[in-house]
Amino acid sequence: MSVKPESKKLFLIIAVFLGLYFLPVGIERFNNAIMQSLILVKWYAREHVLLCLIPAFFIAGAISVFVSQASVMKYLGAKANKIIAYGVASVSGTILAVCSCTVLPLFAGIYKMGAGLGPACAFLYSGPAINVLAIILTARILGFQLGVARAVGAIMFSVIIGLLMHFIYRKEEIQKADNAAAMPDEEKTRTLWQNGLYFLSMVGILVFANWAKPIQQGGAWAAIHSVKWIITAAFGVLLVVCLVLWFKSKDLKEWTSSTWTFAKQILPLLLGGVVVAGFLLGTPSGEGVIPSKWVSSMVGGNSLWANLFASVAGAFMYFATLTEVPIVQGLMTAGMGKGPALALLLAGPALSLPSMLVIRSIMGTQKTIVFVSLVVVMATISGMFFGAFF
Repeated sequence: MSVKPESKKLFLIIAVFLGLYFLPVGIERFNNAIMQSLILVKWYAREHVLLCLIPAFFIAGAISVFVSQASVMKYLGAKANKIIAYGVASVSGTILAVCSCTVLPLFAGIYKMGAGLGPACAFLYSGPAINVLAIILTARILGFQLGVARAVGAIMFSVIIGLLMHFIYRKEEIQKADNAAAMPDEEKTRTLWQNGLYFLSMVGILVFANWAKPIQQGGAWAAIHSVKWIITAAFGVLLVVCLVLWFKSKDLKEWTSSTWTFAKQILPLLLGGVVVAGFLLGTPSGEGVIPSKWVSSMVGGNSLWANLFASVAGAFMYFATLTEVPIVQGLMTAGMGKGPALALLLAGPALSLPSMLVIRSIMGTQKTIVFVSLVVVMATISGMFFGAFF
């Protein structure tokens, strides 16, 4: 017996009313969780939207407008050479080294243009997970063995998860590739090297504007950080030159329109997800409604439950780039086992509640559940194996 639309509205109104009526305002933990959610979303707006998301939106818009579907299908499509497809996807993600939210517009761009589900998911995982500086930081602070295990696990995960996603949805992917093959090639208005410089300028802005400050002074990484704004400005000038010389007003309108489409689809979900994540799990400066001692008490030892809980908790938590290392360090000091620590490091940076909401809007509920489940299961198994030997 189906429920009438008006009855659904009535139930929703009643549910909202009861929620507001019994809202636990005045309870210290609830009030603090509200404050932590606002602190987190304010920090996210200041640190990630301008420097991370906006450049990523423009790159995604450019991919959907200026990269031909034939090119995407050739290198990343369901019928593309597997070594090339997964190699390009994982290497691209590694070079960008962005957080789980910033990679989303880029993932949406290549997926919309016809990239196979497998390579697209490999890119989606590799971007935030295979971060060279984060892996080095893990080895220095949490131990060499954990750093190596994180590096090997992240690289293997990106390929294995991509291959499994392709295998599970292989019939749908082959049909998608056959449909795209019948489409005519688009007319080229710029040469390959002109488009290459154009995309290089935007990727350069994204990478160097977000170049993280190293913990220790000295070395090439620190030297680049000291002049990162000069390098970013140089890429900005290159972008302006490309636009002036090779782009028409029609091109710019299509580009900005596509960018806006990605922004209005993704940004509200991300900000809403960050608010919820902050409310539930808090920030490094304070707790949410879920006490941190509950989390630390669940991840001791190397049991299946401890590793599974670490994987699930990591998947839902939001980690800004590099922050997962001190968080795990604190948990290990509180008694977290090495296996669960690896499980959290493999699941956490690649996923978050905000990113799950956006992934669902891009490839649907079922594929999102399968993708998240694969990450959690593989992280759990990897943690158990690592904890058993180390």
